[in-house]
Amino acid sequence: MNKQHEIRLSGSGGQGLILGGIILAEAALIDGNNAIQSQSYGPEARGGASKAEVIISTEEIDYPKVEKADLLLALTEIAYHKYIKNLKKDGILLVDASVNTDKIEDAYKVVKVPIIATATDKIGKSMVANIIALGAIQELTNVVTKEALESAVLKRVPKGTEELNKSALQAGYGLISK
Repeated sequence: MNKQHEIRLSGSGGQGLILGGIILAEAALIDGNNAIQSQSYGPEARGGASKAEVIISTEEIDYPKVEKADLLLALTEIAYHKYIKNLKKDGILLVDASVNTDKIEDAYKVVKVPIIATATDKIGKSMVANIIALGAIQELTNVVTKEALESAVLKRVPKGTEELNKSALQAGYGLISK
């Protein structure tokens, strides 16, 4: 039976979501699945709305865009408001703790964790919020294996930042498993 996962990573430009999408798709390929990754960001680049989409499937993928996401990562309030309507009923909303979700429907599984604060306060680098988010997504969904995710992260991050990014991944797992 084909199991297809549609994942949208959203936030603002400069949060590393495009790289996050590439890493997630690469991890899926390492696991032997099919994956398509696409992205878009506002003309403002840093600070503008940004999204990356990843579709992971055991079968051929016939449409390259996320129509109804199984999981929406929202790192900013703007991204949350912009993309929440495309989350499947009973889908997972993974949202940064700083985002106001007052009027959220009960139709979603809402997981609110301090992704950005963990990056800045615990790891000491805001730029690893994307890797923390990937760890959280893995722990929530098991859409890729931890081994494949770590391998993809280490292939894609700048040389010399491998240990930092491994710590970020562990922090992401920890946000969900505690």
